[in-house]
Amino acid sequence: MRIRLAIAFAITFSIVIIQAVGAWITGSLALFTDAAHAITDASGLLVALIAAHLMHRPADSRRTWGFRRIEVIAALGQATLLLVVGTYAAIEGVRRLFHPPEVPANELLIIGILGLVANLCAIGVLASSRGANFNMRAAFLEVLNDALGSLGIIVAAILIATTGFYRADALAALLIALLIVPRALRLIRETLAVLMEFTPEGLDLDEVRRHIEDLDHVLEVHDMHASTVATGLPRLTAHIVLSEACFTDGHAAEILLQVRTCVAEHFDVSIKHSTFQLETPAIAAHDRCEVDPAG
Repeated sequence: MRIRLAIAFAITFSIVIIQAVGAWITGSLALFTDAAHAITDASGLLVALIAAHLMHRPADSRRTWGFRRIEVIAALGQATLLLVVGTYAAIEGVRRLFHPPEVPANELLIIGILGLVANLCAIGVLASSRGANFNMRAAFLEVLNDALGSLGIIVAAILIATTGFYRADALAALLIALLIVPRALRLIRETLAVLMEFTPEGLDLDEVRRHIEDLDHVLEVHDMHASTVATGLPRLTAHIVLSEACFTDGHAAEILLQVRTCVAEHFDVSIKHSTFQLETPAIAAHDRCEVDPAG
């Protein structure tokens, strides 16, 4: 898997070099925008490669979750860059629709074809492993999205060569911006949700609470918190109030096992990293008094 990611990264990085040089030579906004897009895609593949390596490193007493969250931080940086590039491409693309510069069609076509061929090679490398995990799926979509940008450049080059319609370059840039801005906004929203420790998408905490409270001997569930450490790593903590007898007749351990199994298997979001504090009603009442002494 890591070898496939490394090959895909090398191919995508070569696309960055080709398109950057091509944008400088031709002055094409579409090539510039797609080169910036390819930089982000290459960064995404590099992060996926690093994550695939780091995920095998054991956690320690200083890094209890290892380096799992590095992918979230890197994705936020990539999304911010994408948003900046996409916004610039949209503004500059609109300006060039009114004042289109001349762009050499032959050079644009050659570079577009080279980019598309390289992207297709990367797609072929990643296709068979795209369902292995989130990293591989995201890496595959990164390259597929960039291939669409290269295709837009080829179409623009053909239009310029056959009709002299120089606005095609600006239209291709606007198309690429249309591809990357919604994706950037979605990435920013998803990564901020992780960093702000919002409840994982698709997990209804009220339903989780009801399920646990429906178990025999469970009196109350409070102080429930759910968040996401990194991709595919949701976690849940809660205080569960049991009847006094459960701590003397052996039911407490059984209920703990039932709750852990419930959150891991019953819901669409499987939570295998869960921590539950079992309490008597007296302890729960004491905790509430400490939180709100006036109450």
